[in-house]
Amino acid sequence: MEQTYFRRGFGLKDHIEGALAADYHSRVVDRIRGHGYTLSLGDLTFKLAREFGFCYGVDRAVEYAYETRTKFPDKRIFLVGEIIHNPHVNRKLHGMGVEFLHRPEAGDFDFSAVTPNDVVLLPAFGVTVQDFERLRAMGCVLVDTTCGSVLNVWKRVESYAKDGFTAIIHGKSYHEETKATSSQVTKYPGGRYLVVRDMSEAREVCDFIEGAGSREPLLQQFAGKMSPGFDPARDLVRVGVANQTTMLSGESLAIAAELRKSMARRYGEAALPEHFRTFDTICSATQDRQDAVLRLIAEPLDLMVVIGGYNSSNTTHLAAICQEKVPTYHIEDAACIAPEEGTIRFRPVGAKEEQRRAAWLPAGPVTIGVTAGASTPNNKIGETIERIAAMRGLALEPVGGA
Repeated sequence: MEQTYFRRGFGLKDHIEGALAADYHSRVVDRIRGHGYTLSLGDLTFKLAREFGFCYGVDRAVEYAYETRTKFPDKRIFLVGEIIHNPHVNRKLHGMGVEFLHRPEAGDFDFSAVTPNDVVLLPAFGVTVQDFERLRAMGCVLVDTTCGSVLNVWKRVESYAKDGFTAIIHGKSYHEETKATSSQVTKYPGGRYLVVRDMSEAREVCDFIEGAGSREPLLQQFAGKMSPGFDPARDLVRVGVANQTTMLSGESLAIAAELRKSMARRYGEAALPEHFRTFDTICSATQDRQDAVLRLIAEPLDLMVVIGGYNSSNTTHLAAICQEKVPTYHIEDAACIAPEEGTIRFRPVGAKEEQRRAAWLPAGPVTIGVTAGASTPNNKIGETIERIAAMRGLALEPVGGA
């Protein structure tokens, strides 16, 4: 029987390396790395975080998508949502003939265009159990690029459901990864989940556990963020904590600690194993990038530029960390900087819309910190640095014949 499900690659890396280098490599970034992650140019000094940009999971997903195009040159290829949250990468795939399947604001993905003769890419965030089953039933070829760190969280959530624990997931309920993670509980009868966005929401859950909250207000507050038929009195007796892999690690750990304290107050420390479980499921790449940016902003900086998709969770969290210490500009890519106009388009931390700002680059010597989310390719980082330099009329010397 012909194989229709793949998640280990096609062994075609040699065939796609040239295209990947052309589309995403940056000699500017290589140069800065080679000089201690610092570049001085005129009165500008750029300091690059020691960990930034594409992580292993993103690298793998992008490579696998390119391999898929090479493996199936004559087949239609569809992608469920976006491969990663980076507009540049998704545009490249679109240019390679990959068709995107979208989810309406409220509802399921529309798979009506897919036939058994087609190939469907599953994104790095994964898909819900229900969407996976729908696609499998169609008989099309599935190429699964789900990140290993995400799969690790799924196993944790599954184990909670299997053992009768409700999964309390720290994440964004609308995010594809959290939707996919929460759906894992449906593999078991009676599987339950509840998604909390932040410490404030977690404390509402803690209040109920300790007997200070009421059922109806809790159900109202978490409408659309919990499993169907959720009953707080029944489903908050035994809970296990998990998280979207790209959340702020400190916040995830603090939420777990808060829930643990509430369970201990309610049931006693000795009975805690029967009522509470937790595991740190922040991915190492997310943690590494957060740690690196914390080290960077401990140095004297005049401003910080964070590069990555506005819908990229790990990028928005990097911007939030930086904003605590230094003026921060979260830009989608280098095109947000207009040297000839002296302006920058950016999305302020916590805002939903872009803003345009003039005179954003201070006069005189300026030290600029730079980092990028795990879905941002190196060429977009290099282009950003070149555009900022152009604000001063400066150009980088050719590197390695480029």
